[in-house]
Amino acid sequence: MTFTAVPLTLYPDMFPGPLGHSMAGRALEAGVWSCDPVQIRDFATDKHRTVDDTPAGGGAGMVLKADVLGAAIDHAVAAHPGLPVLAMTPRGAPITQARVRALAAGPGAIILCGRFEGFDERIFEARAVEQVSMGDIILSGGEMGALLLLDACIRLLPGVMGAPSSGDDESFENGLLEYPHYTRPVTWEGRTIPEVLRSGDHAKIAAWRKQQAEIDTRLRRPDLWERHEGARDRPASGARQKKKEPRP
Repeated sequence: MTFTAVPLTLYPDMFPGPLGHSMAGRALEAGVWSCDPVQIRDFATDKHRTVDDTPAGGGAGMVLKADVLGAAIDHAVAAHPGLPVLAMTPRGAPITQARVRALAAGPGAIILCGRFEGFDERIFEARAVEQVSMGDIILSGGEMGALLLLDACIRLLPGVMGAPSSGDDESFENGLLEYPHYTRPVTWEGRTIPEVLRSGDHAKIAAWRKQQAEIDTRLRRPDLWERHEGARDRPASGARQKKKEPRP
């Protein structure tokens, strides 16, 4: 099954962009995934091909029109039935590695890329569109966010990375940041690779890596650590255990 990426954008020439190189580029050439960008402006109905208008209620900037967006989405859904529709917006839910893995396991995604002040809100009421964010930052448009999301998905497709297990121990896969890495030379500017990594004892190495991942997560991402600890304390059923009342 080919993973199909369908960016809805005012700048279709931005795709595949950097995804045409390295692992993603080789996978594109091999047919592991395909890219079918759609020009939003093609769905404007006036002679000037207008895609935006001033904000209702006043204010700076321009807003992408619901009628144009709706027609573009309908076209993409009809051409690629079964693909989820996502919109890149800072008002969306932060993307997670778990969501990326779920998308990568599916047939692909239609990704709506915003510009200007964003989308007419009615598009989210009228169409099944999942709003996602790539972080607490503002970009010039959704295209860069879409490229990030697609890269995260494509690298997980079968055969894209060398070994199937290559991505298993990376940051966020197990709720933690990844442990630190080292390589030759053994000593560089007076700094030496930790002895445990040169010991050949795989059990000790695994324990050291787990410990370092936990330490780094706790210090650098306390929010991630708190979620990890909460998940670890939760029983397999997903329900929280009730604290036992002390006996009288």
